Amino acid sequence: MPSDAPGSPVSITKQLETKARGLSLATRIALTTTAAAVVAVLVAGLVAWPLAQQTAEQDSLVSLQRLADTTAAAVERSPELGSELIENRLGDTFRSQQITAVYAPRGTQIPGLLGRRDVIDLANGEAVDGVRNVGGEQVLLAAQGLANGGAVVLVQPLTATNQIALASAARFGVALAVGVAIAILFGLLLSRRLTRPLRTAANAAKRLGAGDRDVELAVTGPREIAELNEALNELRYALAQSEGRQREFLLSISHEIRTPLTTILGYSEAISDGIVPAADVSATGATMTAEAHRLNLLVSDLLDLARLDAVDFRISGVTTDFAAIAMDAARIWQDRCAAVGLNFYAEVPVKPLAGRTDPLRVRQIIDNLCTNALRVTPSGGSVTLAVRPAPNDRQAVEIEVRDSGPGLTPDDCSVAFEPAELYNRYRGIRKVGSGVGLALVGRLSGRLGGGATAGTAPEGGARFTVTLSREVVDSRESVPT
Repeated sequence: MPSDAPGSPVSITKQLETKARGLSLATRIALTTTAAAVVAVLVAGLVAWPLAQQTAEQDSLVSLQRLADTTAAAVERSPELGSELIENRLGDTFRSQQITAVYAPRGTQIPGLLGRRDVIDLANGEAVDGVRNVGGEQVLLAAQGLANGGAVVLVQPLTATNQIALASAARFGVALAVGVAIAILFGLLLSRRLTRPLRTAANAAKRLGAGDRDVELAVTGPREIAELNEALNELRYALAQSEGRQREFLLSISHEIRTPLTTILGYSEAISDGIVPAADVSATGATMTAEAHRLNLLVSDLLDLARLDAVDFRISGVTTDFAAIAMDAARIWQDRCAAVGLNFYAEVPVKPLAGRTDPLRVRQIIDNLCTNALRVTPSGGSVTLAVRPAPNDRQAVEIEVRDSGPGLTPDDCSVAFEPAELYNRYRGIRKVGSGVGLALVGRLSGRLGGGATAGTAPEGGARFTVTLSREVVDSRESVPT
């Protein structure tokens, strides 16, 4: 396969790099915190500006009233000066603050500023202040009554207070800008801190993908990060286990393949060298044929096991009689068991057990289970093949093979259908197969709509129970070829 062909490691890496383009998580966190700070500043500004204006207006009105009180007191001390004092001596002070000062004799009304009620209050020596509308312009008014019944009236445009508000807003804006800067800095630091464990986990995942199984992440930090690290640690452990099983499986398969190959090679060399007598050539050829047949079956099982998860693995769903399949298998296995001194029993219903499935795969399951039972059961023991409707499911069939061999432990039963597991456990202790047959049974039963379990048989040995659906859809109808 070319290095950049679809599905190759290089191609997959390029696809991942393409998908990974764009802003990093750290950048997004920093931008998010910055945007949140800016939005907060804008909202604060929108809320603060009317408040600043209102506060500036109130402060200006208080200051204007104080100035009116002071001016009224100065006029009281020098009543003969009156308007001259206000216009000449205090004029510069008033003009610098955009204030218009007026001396109103007793009973004087000023349209828009002083109404009749105001004149009465001022005549009584009271103060009058507030916001008034003069010619369409909003102004601040502060007036203080005099002892002679007159009044000092100060008027300041409301726009003059905007300068105070702007000054306050400027100070507030500086504070907000400092807050935004701090938020940006905090966002950058936060993004680096939050993404550091993710970068560590990403590097660990890359090392796992490169074949490094010594990766170990600390399960600490926030709960989500700890869960991620724990998941990666579990993945590392699972990969190490899986690869160990693969190695053991390859070792067992190599041993199983080497045995018939050695026999075939040895006899073929003997025949070619003329060592085998002419009278023994036929028997030698039969032995070589049997070993070749055994090798072919093993290779076929390996191919089936490898292709079980592929979309092109065909399941031919046809009308089938499970009882008939079992009876045909029973006749063959009764002879094989008898040849090695074993008793064979068949528990098959007399009536047809109809369904729609792949008869070749069903027979393959039965043959693999019986082969395993035949291998482990000592001479004089028994092998039983049972086929019956599933007790808890009318739409399923149970196939059971029991033996009187050494049996399995509960731990053995949990891994009986894993490739080469039992082979690795009992190699050199008792007769074992390659570990392919039971693995194939487990996978085939799943493709035929059921499952497989292992347990203890009443006869004292192992019991393998396979449940199959009675209605299996032809894979050619559901899987494109």
